Amino acid sequence: MAKPSNVKGTRDFLPQQMTKRSYIFETIKKIFLKYGYQCIETPSLEKTETLMGKYGEEGDKLIFKVLNNGDYLKGLDLTSSESSITSKISSRALRYDLTVPFARFVTQHRDSLSFPFKRYQIQPVWRADKPQKGRYREFYQCDADVVGSDSLLYEIEQIQIFNEVLSSLGISHTIHINNRKILAGIAEVVGAQDKILDITIALDKLDKIGEEGVKNEWTKRGLSKEIINKLSPLFNTFDDWGEVMTQIKEMLATSEIGLKGIDELEYVFNMTNTEALSLGNLKFNITLARGLNYYTGAIFEVTTDMIKIGSICGGGRYDDLTAMFGMKGTSGVGISFGADRIYDVMEEVNGWPENLEKGVEVFFLNLGNEELKTCLDFQADLRSKGVRCDTYPAAVKMKRQMKYANDTNAQYVAIIGSNEFETKSIKVKNMLSGEEVIYSWESFVVKFEKVLRS
Repeated sequence: MAKPSNVKGTRDFLPQQMTKRSYIFETIKKIFLKYGYQCIETPSLEKTETLMGKYGEEGDKLIFKVLNNGDYLKGLDLTSSESSITSKISSRALRYDLTVPFARFVTQHRDSLSFPFKRYQIQPVWRADKPQKGRYREFYQCDADVVGSDSLLYEIEQIQIFNEVLSSLGISHTIHINNRKILAGIAEVVGAQDKILDITIALDKLDKIGEEGVKNEWTKRGLSKEIINKLSPLFNTFDDWGEVMTQIKEMLATSEIGLKGIDELEYVFNMTNTEALSLGNLKFNITLARGLNYYTGAIFEVTTDMIKIGSICGGGRYDDLTAMFGMKGTSGVGISFGADRIYDVMEEVNGWPENLEKGVEVFFLNLGNEELKTCLDFQADLRSKGVRCDTYPAAVKMKRQMKYANDTNAQYVAIIGSNEFETKSIKVKNMLSGEEVIYSWESFVVKFEKVLRS
């Protein structure tokens, strides 16, 4: 029999890893709640028609489709086109992200929601991608979205959330921002309005394939050499915000949509440039495109210089997503934390808080049936007070039990052997310092609880 293994691009998580992942999730959740976001969940499976056509041609290729039940090949013409066959054998798919299912959710439950509706969601998503460092086929997203308002206040709020979460986790970061209206304006002034998706899909790969790679892909996508030359200023590097805005305004002087994008961007920068916020890590990035079809306004990506891993967060404004499900005129904006990439960053730089992997607070040794009864009484009393306890299941050698306590990161070991049983005492060993303290049975619970909570 072959050795058991995971599907490539998926992972198992050991208890120590889950402790660290839970720390990330709880940190994010706490800050989402602080800003007034409410929790929802949606199913792992969505109708294929719900997902297809929302992520651009590149994204659609990465959607995991699920075969229909029963004899799905019966009566099927296998000489038909691939797309025709796929539509007949698969009507469901694993969600690609949390945003499109959220748009479906809002449309479906609109009568039960109050707008603007602020939601957060922490659930896994799946992509049929090529697995590599920091890129998985199954991974968690931690999303916060607002629908039902076009106020730029929410862009500012979500920039604050990026900053607060990552600062709380000790991750140095840069928040990159652009606006899809600016990119649409650029496509307009160079005479390539009908090529906006081709421009953004290729531009979104800049960090992977470089400037020449982007230009080569534009050529393959049918952009003329003249248009590519007009787009070349996008690759210029500007350190000064005023300088880049001057040049972009000149470039977009004849584009109404482009100038609107600049106005929105300037508003966000002005409102975040206050003494209280002082977000010096917010950077305008004209090449940021995020090749998803549904973005219409501000777009975000967050990177870190702590390790080489690509973006760790993203998001943006979408004005037409719920319209695809029949609910028009409902603007939204959302952000997403890549919890798996954040985990990889913290793991590589050992950025975890001290003592995060502590096990139970008290581990009772099992040294005989009579002694065990007393241990179970103490354990029940401590648990009723919220103390995390455990007991070894068999009266084996003490050395073996102590090794188990050490392996599971128990903080204290409580020992009631024959001597302790006779004197009605309990010996407690601090597993970190090695210090041992003797308590009477009468005083143990009260005194030891104070030690734990001090």
